[in-house]
Amino acid sequence: MLIMNEEIAVNTKLRKVKNILVSQPKPIDEHSPYFNLAKVYNIKIDFQPFIHVQPIKSYEFKKYKINILNHTAVIFTSRNAVGHFFKLCEASKIEIAPDMKYFCISEQTSKYLQKYITVKKRKVFIGKKTTKDLINVIQQHQNEKFIFPCSDIRTNEIPDFLEDSNYQHIEIVIYKTIFQDLSSLAYTDYDIIACFSPSGINALLKSFPNFKQKNVCIAAFGPTTAQAVKDAGLTLAIEAPLPNTPSMAGALEAYIKETHGM
Repeated sequence: MLIMNEEIAVNTKLRKVKNILVSQPKPIDEHSPYFNLAKVYNIKIDFQPFIHVQPIKSYEFKKYKINILNHTAVIFTSRNAVGHFFKLCEASKIEIAPDMKYFCISEQTSKYLQKYITVKKRKVFIGKKTTKDLINVIQQHQNEKFIFPCSDIRTNEIPDFLEDSNYQHIEIVIYKTIFQDLSSLAYTDYDIIACFSPSGINALLKSFPNFKQKNVCIAAFGPTTAQAVKDAGLTLAIEAPLPNTPSMAGALEAYIKETHGM
């Protein structure tokens, strides 16, 4: 857990956590750790997706006229990118070469990659946490032909770096991020709002242009989400994954224990 602001830390320790908003669909698994949290600590947890992710169709991909197999490395900055990339390849009947290299922004993203490939040290390269860390890793592999699969909403750091440094690369928009209308949401009713992507932060601020954080604690999953919270001028109260809290549910529980004096 990471508390960035002493004033908010004092306020939250005076106020036990009673209500949490998780910006994802309600789990269908009755054994979800979120349900256990609610039961054990007598907390109300609501679920409301902030964004909707819409993958492109294989016929849309064909319009790019890009041969993925002509490239030697893929850059992943999120689990969404990983999942949609491999599903698109499957739908397009593209069999990825076993010597393809993968550059992942974090350990979390690289672990998700294991759902789709057998990970070997010689072909998976991992940034420590931030986009800058990942760029430092990419700089050690200047002769690769990179593919950057991403959303239609993404930050500029990696594309700008590849372009400015004259790397052989292509960018492929493989899914679209659609903001949900959250204007009817009473966000001040919640002690914690848990966010899972920079787009989720953007959706919140788009629905509430005059968003006032006050005593609302923001929890962020993933380094890019944490950075988006800071870039928005908000205070980051809870961050995951960390070594002692690899999941959002685990990070929330650690924070709850602290505020409850446990």
